[in-house]
Amino acid sequence: MNIRHYFSSVQALLDDIPFDAVDAVVDLLMDAARDGRTVFICGNGGSAATASHMACDLAKRPVVPGQPRLRVVALTDNVALMTALSNDTSYSEVFAEQLRPLARPGDVLIAISGSGNSPNVLNAVRVAQEAGAVTVGFCGYDGGQLKALVDYPVHIPCSVMAMVEDVHLMLEHAICEQLLARSLQASGVAANGRV
Repeated sequence: MNIRHYFSSVQALLDDIPFDAVDAVVDLLMDAARDGRTVFICGNGGSAATASHMACDLAKRPVVPGQPRLRVVALTDNVALMTALSNDTSYSEVFAEQLRPLARPGDVLIAISGSGNSPNVLNAVRVAQEAGAVTVGFCGYDGGQLKALVDYPVHIPCSVMAMVEDVHLMLEHAICEQLLARSLQASGVAANGRV
């Protein structure tokens, strides 16, 4: 695939974004910030990088003085604990075991899996649901098991992993920008800094 074809294929995916699903995630995160609930994020490989990136952005980008901030934890970022769990328990439990003592009713888990079938991501979703948390799934391909398992699926129907990851990263940026705009609006400040 040449570069021009790659970008035209990504553009076709962008033209068909499930905006209603993304808007619902923004609403969910606004509510989580207002209520002081924790947002957990997980994924493998490129999706782990997106999870870490999203946690950073959610914790920093939408911050507006006087408005509630998001409590965000990337389950991908404690390397010592992840390797201990992988070595001593099972890699399929690296996210679920971290969630067990932390997840509370009303918290949010954002689970990212290009295939939608990563066992450790699916196990984290199940633990989150058992705890009464709300679950969001960013997935690609045919959605895999993740699409049907979560409360809020955000499905990018593409079988090229790199493109799925591209769009997931763009979506997290767009979500952060929308959260910032809504927080500014709630504070009475327009996005351009004027009241």
